[in-house]
Amino acid sequence: FAFCWFCAGVAAMGGAMFHANITCPAGVGTLSSTEAARLFDLPRAAAQCRIVVAMSGGVDSSVVAALAQASGAETIGITLQLYDYGAATGRKGACCAGDDIRAARAVAEGLGIAHYVFDHESAFREEVVERFADDYVAGRTPVPCIRCNMGPKFTDLLAMARELGADCLATGHYVRRIVATSGPELHRAIDPARDQSYFLYGTTEAQLEFLRFPLGGLAKNTVRSLAEDAGLRNAAKPDSQDICFVPDGNYAGIVKRIRPEAARPGAIVHAESGQALGEHRGIIHFTVGQRRGLEIGGQPEPLYVSGVDAENAEVLVGPRRMLAVGAAQLIETNRIGPLPDQPLSAKVRSLAKSVPVILDGPLGDGGIATIRFQQPEYGVAPGQAAVLYAGERVVGGGWIDSTRPTGLS
Repeated sequence: FAFCWFCAGVAAMGGAMFHANITCPAGVGTLSSTEAARLFDLPRAAAQCRIVVAMSGGVDSSVVAALAQASGAETIGITLQLYDYGAATGRKGACCAGDDIRAARAVAEGLGIAHYVFDHESAFREEVVERFADDYVAGRTPVPCIRCNMGPKFTDLLAMARELGADCLATGHYVRRIVATSGPELHRAIDPARDQSYFLYGTTEAQLEFLRFPLGGLAKNTVRSLAEDAGLRNAAKPDSQDICFVPDGNYAGIVKRIRPEAARPGAIVHAESGQALGEHRGIIHFTVGQRRGLEIGGQPEPLYVSGVDAENAEVLVGPRRMLAVGAAQLIETNRIGPLPDQPLSAKVRSLAKSVPVILDGPLGDGGIATIRFQQPEYGVAPGQAAVLYAGERVVGGGWIDSTRPTGLS
């Protein structure tokens, strides 16, 4: 598994992209097994260690498996059979489907490593899919990928890896694990376009001791180059853009199949005047901040979904100023490492920018805390996660249970 570590590092820092024909400085050479082993922070010589890799069938986890194998450690790949909706729709690029399991198995065979598939469909359906549907029925905005990381991926997979006698569990997530004096910390990825730290705020300190994220310091184009150099058959496979069990993007459709009562029609009501402006086909079609799909023309100003009244099957709408949130209460909070002295910022959506916040109350141990936005934040909805950062470090976060409009104490 030969590639130029110098060029990969330059690409990871935003410099020249890695290509096989780049001329490298004298003495740099290719990645040695020692250099590969450093990516996994192994407790002993690699030849005496065992690395378990979570393999989804995608290019990222496949490169992690190749790096682990290159380190000289015994490498075992594990794939969880979670939900085969991708195979049912014939849609390519959705994780957890039958095609992806076959891809993971083929990569493992090509690398000469052991590979196991574990059926977790029942647990995944109960912990993730049905919870996703229940949140929509309750008028909340769910984030199932975080639930999955908290459950099947970082609980069940860790248990399996430990049972296999592994020294660590490695995944293809784009985040960095940095060991500080107080213990391992979770940091954003070097490549901001690929950073997945929002989805991993629920990682516990005990889990972080065992987890490894070797791609966090690399850019995506570098990872694809590594896949090509390693001869991985899925090097050109497109990234998954959808929730794995909703690969066609039809969230309402799957919720309706699981909870048919969620399709109850109701009124679209102006949140300020109380006037009924139209009818809707079910609250499952709407989330806070949404503008499209309301089908209520003739209004003097653009209207947005400002709330969902699940009990009365009403979709509340109003002007954009009604979306301004001053504070949010977080439940089931998690903290990673000590709280820092420096100011905190928060993200309330994976693609949102971090914004300055003030934390009120203790964070962690599943408790309740409040964050206050220093400037109005828009589109904050119950059911989303709020993830707290100190610079590049992930401090923790929690689920948004309720919000307070700007101007209320």
